[in-house]
Amino acid sequence: MMQALIVSNVLLFACVIALALVVLALARQVGLLHERVSPVGALMPAGGPAVGDEAPHLEVDALDGTRVQVAPVDADRSTLLFFLSPTCPVCKTLLPVLLSAAASEAPIPRVVFASDGDVEEHQRFIARHDLGAVPYLLSTEVGMAFGIGKLPYAVLIDDTGVIRAKGIVNTREHLESLFEAQRRGVASIQDYLAAEGEAA
Repeated sequence: MMQALIVSNVLLFACVIALALVVLALARQVGLLHERVSPVGALMPAGGPAVGDEAPHLEVDALDGTRVQVAPVDADRSTLLFFLSPTCPVCKTLLPVLLSAAASEAPIPRVVFASDGDVEEHQRFIARHDLGAVPYLLSTEVGMAFGIGKLPYAVLIDDTGVIRAKGIVNTREHLESLFEAQRRGVASIQDYLAAEGEAA
């Protein structure tokens, strides 16, 4: 009886050591994968004005009645133009993330929402998500001028009215990649990584 207990304890101890070694090996592999996986930037589909082009000069009435210049030239800060829809679940999830990410930038960019559709539906959406303080444009013209095909989509325009980054944004990482691309002076994070790979 005593011998069986000793054997079972030895086997159990051996299993614990083997499991610890397996966990360490897996942790090492996860670390290696993390180093190999590149950060993912916003997906930039073809269409609309390119990064580096001057943004379309548009003046549109916001839903609150104010007149909004979409890409003001000689402004004191960048403009983050965010295209969304009340029926887009990702857009709804991304709203607090977007406002938080923008607020963490210095200087804080001007955020402008853009969409099209039924006025009353958008007014309910604004009230539900407390977006009254942000200019909200309801204009097909703006979407067409920027070549928007899929949502959610963001365009980062600098203080001189030039498009610095753009793309489909589904996560905070995608949003932050727009600001990072502007800081690094590249069209997208993917372009930056490709250039770094060639240099290496």
